[in-house]
Amino acid sequence: YRVGIDIGSTTIKLVVLDNADNICFCDYRRHLSNIQETLLGLIGDAYKALGNISFGARITGSGGLSISEWIGIPFIQEVVAVAGAIDKLAPRTDVAIEIGGEDAKIIYFKGGIEQRMNGICAGGTGSFIDQMASLLQTDATGLNEYAKSYNVIYPIAARCGVFAKTDIQPLLNQGARKSDIAESIFNAVVSQTVAGLAQGREIEGQVVYLGGPLTFMSELRNCFDRTLNTKGICPENSLYFVACGAALCAEKPIDFDKVIEEVKN
Repeated sequence: YRVGIDIGSTTIKLVVLDNADNICFCDYRRHLSNIQETLLGLIGDAYKALGNISFGARITGSGGLSISEWIGIPFIQEVVAVAGAIDKLAPRTDVAIEIGGEDAKIIYFKGGIEQRMNGICAGGTGSFIDQMASLLQTDATGLNEYAKSYNVIYPIAARCGVFAKTDIQPLLNQGARKSDIAESIFNAVVSQTVAGLAQGREIEGQVVYLGGPLTFMSELRNCFDRTLNTKGICPENSLYFVACGAALCAEKPIDFDKVIEEVKN
């Protein structure tokens, strides 16, 4: 078996692959900044499902480096993990667009791997979408449902949540339809990602969508498709792509009892 653990800014994903690279266990949950308890819960559930199996493991993600040092599981850079998963699971990919909880990435695979990632601001990411959804008194799922019946797109700043709120609140006060505001929020996310990260480099060929927001929000994917004039794909298990890539690179044998002991300590 091989295990991949993706510790992101808002969630932890854990994947267990068998010797044929099939997923025999996967789960994710928000850690709410309590990484130790959340990771223990995920590992415990995998233990219950599979027993105290021996496996190779790798950790990745924005919050994974320090954790890997603490529990003795090797770290792998996220872009390397994504590249490994793409090579195995979606080999014809030209560009991958990943929206995470507090980061966004565009990874080009043509002519060598190049990753472009947002800086210190979480504008246009999953947390931004959550904040904007709360203004409409709904959640991300509700925002997606609203956007399915939009008619008009309003200009909304996605670079900063504060600026976006100052754009949205007047629209609400003026009685704008929530469906139009929802689609406008998605359009702002797309504009921020494409303009802020691509910076003029064309996004063309086979585009793959990764990360929670793009996995769960069909209207956000459709907005990217319209903007890029393409039909991107959201592959099976796209939510676990980074964790799968980490698992595919795993080597050093360990078992669940050892990992649980290290995490507890």
